[in-house]
Amino acid sequence: MKVAVAGGTGVVGRKVVEALTRAGHDPVVLSRSSGVDLTTGDGLDAAVAGCEAVIDVSNSPEWGRAEAERFFTEATGNLLDASVRAGVRHLVLLSIVGVDVVDLDYYLAKRRQEELVVGGPVPWTVLRATQFFEFPSQVLAGATGPVAQVPAMLSQPVSTEDVAARLVELAEGEPQGFSLPLAGPERLRLVDMARQVVARRGDDLRVEEAGQSPDGLATGALTPQGEYTEGRTTFAEYLESVRP
Repeated sequence: MKVAVAGGTGVVGRKVVEALTRAGHDPVVLSRSSGVDLTTGDGLDAAVAGCEAVIDVSNSPEWGRAEAERFFTEATGNLLDASVRAGVRHLVLLSIVGVDVVDLDYYLAKRRQEELVVGGPVPWTVLRATQFFEFPSQVLAGATGPVAQVPAMLSQPVSTEDVAARLVELAEGEPQGFSLPLAGPERLRLVDMARQVVARRGDDLRVEEAGQSPDGLATGALTPQGEYTEGRTTFAEYLESVRP
């Protein structure tokens, strides 16, 4: 099966392309490096032609609400239009657990993306996943001194490999609307994960938890509140891949 992957060069996108290839499918990467601009639609029709399914793991380069919402509105609209012209039977969108209850700017923009897919003309499945194991490192990258302040957050992180495998599994099946969310096998505080990453890398960095976080992040607003699909990989297993 020929499957287009929007954002196929990103952290999750690369894993999706690998998972599709292992499963015997023919992945088509939709990215600027492959000659496709989602925000303008340039190159999109030619790339999606002949695809039975589309997996959208594209991401806004900006996290402010206006910029992110503009990206998702333009990119999703163009992707839906091109999918209709190509006769795509199934669009699978990756979203975020808690996006419907947490009113952070980026989450509001992702919520808009969901609305476009749900109200669009292509049969769809939305998979909401928790934060990836790479998230603590991304937060630590913003540290500018000897102390890193991380948000007070309870998470149930999941591996990008498990996310990719589930996205491919969904794309192979029939559209199902909102699928069960995907989360990792354990609940962990962000500060503890960040400290483990620092220790693994051998960095001379002290990690502290910020005193307050908005929208219930500290008490699990970004963790599944009901039934969910559980990933297999643990954070400890992921840490083995982090270079000292």
